[in-house]
Parts: sequence; C-alpha cells; structure tokens
Amino acid sequence: MVTVRISNMMFYAYHGYYEYEREQGQKFYLDAELKMDENSADLNEFEEGINTARVYEIIKNIMETQRFQVMSKLGIAIADSLLEKVNNVEEVIIRIRKPAMPISGCIDYIETEVVRKKQI
Repeated sequence: MVTVRISNMMFYAYHGYYEYEREQGQKFYLDAELKMDENSADLNEFEEGINTARVYEIIKNIMETQRFQVMSKLGIAIADSLLEKVNNVEEVIIRIRKPAMPISGCIDYIETEVVRKKQI
C-alpha cells in the first residue's frame, strides 16, 4: 500500500452548527491521507500516481463553496469526492480540526476523522 499525505492545509470557511459560524467563518485545518495499492498503477507514470495539486483543489473547492453544520458531513463530502475524482485511490482519511469552538474550557481544537473506502 502506498500512502500520500497532505498535512495541515488551512482554509477560512463557513461551516458550523451555529448560524454565526456559517456567517462569520473561521479557520479550519485539514489533513488528507490517500492510499493506493502499489500494484494498481505504474508509480513511475505521473498520471497513474496521486496528483497532490488536484487533491488540494478538490478539497479547497468543497471547503470554500459549500457549507456544512456538522464536521463529519464535511469530511464525508471531501472523502467521497476524492474517491470519485482521483485515479487509483482505494481509501481516504480526512482529519478536520476546528480551533474556535464554543466550549468554556481550554482546548487546542476539536478534530473529526472520516475514513472512506472505495466500494468494489
């Protein structure tokens, strides 16, 4: 199995349970982990590998053009889109961190992890 990771992408986006979160926006940090079978593609050919620029653009488009109340739904939308649009990917793990949470306590962030596998 070959794993490609893009770590700590930052987006200013409009997701959250509360209306003010979807109106004012906030920073989100996101990791994407994409897995492919090393036998499923010729890893010496660029077209057959994982194009990280394309992965970033797919994620950016969803983060900046759609709005979700629940972070898990956002993660599922991103993972499903990557499985559909990126060649040879068999599994996607998305981690979304939201530092600004309406919690009365000291925390770094809340993180949601979504794991999706290509249906065979």
